[in-house]
Amino acid sequence: MTPLPAPLRWLYSLEWRRGFFDWARSDGVTWVYIFKVLVAAFLTLWLAMRLELPQPRTAMITVFIVMQPQSGQVFAKSFYRFLGTLAGSAMMVTLIALFAQNTELFLGSLAIWVGICSAGAARCRNFRAYGFVLAGYTAAMVGLPALAHPDGAFMAAVWRVLEISLGILCSTVISAAILPQTASAAMRNALYQRFGVFALFVTDGLRGRSKAEAFEASNVRFIAEAVGIEGLRSVTVFEDPHMRRRNGRLSRLNSEFMGITTRFNALHQLLERLRVNGEEHVVAAIRPGLQDLAEVLDGFSGRALTSPDAARLAAALATYKEGLPTRVRTLRGIFQYTDPSEAEQLDFHTAYELLYRFVDDLHSYAQTHASLADHRHERERWDEPFTPQTNWWAAAASGIRASFILVVLGSYWVATAWPSGATMTLIAAATVGLSAATPNPKRMAFQMACGTFIGALIGFVEMFFIFPWIDGFPLLCVMLAPVIVLGSFLTSRPQYAGVGLGLLIFFSTGSVPDNLTVYNPYTFINDYIAMVMGMLVCAAAGAIILPPNSRWLWKRLEQDLRGQVVYAISGKLKGLASSFESRTRDLLHQAYGLAAGEPKVQKNLLRWMFVVLEVGHAIIELRKEQAILPVHPAYAESQPWRQAIRVMGRALVRLFLQPNASNLERALVAVDHAISRVAATDEPFAPHFDTSALRRVKSYLHFIRTSLLDPQSPLAALAPAKPEGLAHAS
Repeated sequence: MTPLPAPLRWLYSLEWRRGFFDWARSDGVTWVYIFKVLVAAFLTLWLAMRLELPQPRTAMITVFIVMQPQSGQVFAKSFYRFLGTLAGSAMMVTLIALFAQNTELFLGSLAIWVGICSAGAARCRNFRAYGFVLAGYTAAMVGLPALAHPDGAFMAAVWRVLEISLGILCSTVISAAILPQTASAAMRNALYQRFGVFALFVTDGLRGRSKAEAFEASNVRFIAEAVGIEGLRSVTVFEDPHMRRRNGRLSRLNSEFMGITTRFNALHQLLERLRVNGEEHVVAAIRPGLQDLAEVLDGFSGRALTSPDAARLAAALATYKEGLPTRVRTLRGIFQYTDPSEAEQLDFHTAYELLYRFVDDLHSYAQTHASLADHRHERERWDEPFTPQTNWWAAAASGIRASFILVVLGSYWVATAWPSGATMTLIAAATVGLSAATPNPKRMAFQMACGTFIGALIGFVEMFFIFPWIDGFPLLCVMLAPVIVLGSFLTSRPQYAGVGLGLLIFFSTGSVPDNLTVYNPYTFINDYIAMVMGMLVCAAAGAIILPPNSRWLWKRLEQDLRGQVVYAISGKLKGLASSFESRTRDLLHQAYGLAAGEPKVQKNLLRWMFVVLEVGHAIIELRKEQAILPVHPAYAESQPWRQAIRVMGRALVRLFLQPNASNLERALVAVDHAISRVAATDEPFAPHFDTSALRRVKSYLHFIRTSLLDPQSPLAALAPAKPEGLAHAS
């Protein structure tokens, strides 16, 4: 056979194809997105001009705002943009009707409305926040120009709704028709890959190979993935009927994943505390059961978990779980020959109680994952949704900041009668809304100002030196394309997203021609000066007025994080575990983002999360155990051990609301007393962890105590040198 020429050999080589597919999965996706933005923007602009809409640029700007790499995200964002536009237009018509003759009252009412919407944007999640953003700045962008002609306010609102609807329609059609990237495919991939990473994380931990830094980094990753997958789940319902039928199972799967990460973290932390305290012989007694589980998970570590794989995993875990009680009794018998102390026996029992709960939850997760292969399944019934938790002070600060900006800029406009003052005020309303839902509004507003300044320079050249010399829509597209490509590329890079957004939106606002183009350099320059000034004022306000990335908010979020223990103690038991998990992780995810660049703050918040999850989950388990106790005098409400647990709950509430040495000492004494009361109570069942409720209760009480005395927790600085009480392992 004649060998192929060198160029053809390279073309058919495996390296070339592998490199091409790697590019297609990374930068290739970005360029497909940019191409779709170009097509959607030019189609929208052409239709708007052909339909003779008053402001074709508004329809084009809608494309830049709602266009996303995945079609499901486009559908979701378009839906909330439309709702926000309707709400904002309705409010604008109402304010014009009430205060058309009084500019001061109109501006004051508008400032309050924009403040409420900005607070809502900071309070909500995903694209719901964007609906609040649109409701706020639509009222400003339509209402301020309409002040000069109040009789045309209603038609201005109608035209804006039509222009935005056209932009939404074109964006959704192009996103779904041209090389679609679906959110449902992204979610499947995320779910499949996530478990392989977690299984490797677990096997390393069970074999004692994980490092502290890697352990913390993996937990941060799992938290971000849980929040991110919840966002994807809320998007997929817009695009994929198959995922919509599995919506309950997807919500359940995310909740169960958070549960298994917390279970394993509790077990891992207990083992690490034993190693730090030199209790290696206890760890050695526990290790055989851990090794058995590690061997079960080895076949699933580091690889994607498909639905058939999940079914095999569920079967393997069911077998392991069925034999675990017998295995524990055998290991406990061997351990008894070493003459362990009471504290060491408690460590042994607590470790295996945590392991059993972890395996049980892991088995449930595998069953839910395997059920995704079925069109209908009983595990679809799930009424414990992800519960986000946002600090009210953070949301209120965002609203106060937005209202203050509009009052200041509106007052300046009224006092100076600057013709471009309305532009400055409405652009500030748009900027403060768009930046309200970001962790760093100051940075976002400043980046948008930079993008707008670049757009002003390019726009001046195109408006006054190029547009007068071109003829026809195709040439207009050729002149606009480089700017749109640059802006779209910048928005695809998170570190420059604000610059790209400012360039796309405000270049279109000031430089894209209407059907009847007016070439007025003075108005052009004044409007762009007003835009940049409005954004810089927003950036300054974000840095001065209750900035969200400052110490005061970190402290508030830390208090909210500690308050989740109070929620675990006093919340309604039905759905409590899932709600507690999601609230705690959502708070940490927010706090971690706001504390970016502050590793010490992030580390402290992460350690608070560990102790909160450990103590909170142990409390929830105690409450569940007590809720299902059989009727027997040993389990009566009046029993001393149950009274001691209630006293302990009150002591833990005081500790986590006001962490200090005195409250920590009281909590430790209360836990010790509860353990002694449980140990002194006889029950009519065999003293094994799978048959004895009191043994499980004692294990969880012991785990709470070890968590409070963990040398790595933030409470360690408050602990006395030699804690009083029973001689339990710490």
